[in-house]
Amino acid sequence: QVQLVESGGGLVQPGGSLRLSCTHSGSRFSVYAMGWYRQAPGKQRELVAQITMNSGTTTLADSVKDRFTISRDNAGTTVYLQMNNLNSDDTAIYYCNAEGVGVPPVDYWGPGTQVTVSS
Repeated sequence: QVQLVESGGGLVQPGGSLRLSCTHSGSRFSVYAMGWYRQAPGKQRELVAQITMNSGTTTLADSVKDRFTISRDNAGTTVYLQMNNLNSDDTAIYYCNAEGVGVPPVDYWGPGTQVTVSS
């Protein structure tokens, strides 16, 4: 069982920045990819960014690719989401996700962290 610990959410003004972190409790070989999803009120959960832990290949949603960056640490247990030039459309609960290496792969989820962009 992999547990995820998130940090870094909060309130920020439009145009500001935040960095989210997520650490998983498994070994570096137990997780294939990690990423961030978000869910705004009344909307479906959507993928924001994902990174594979071995190769570092990244995927970013079109709505954030010019503003957000996802990265991982060398230990292969923590991912970071750097969010710049935030706007009100980025307000949501952000959930960390880890995809296990098993077959079929198992998804693990963090409890979520609130990001609010408001003046």
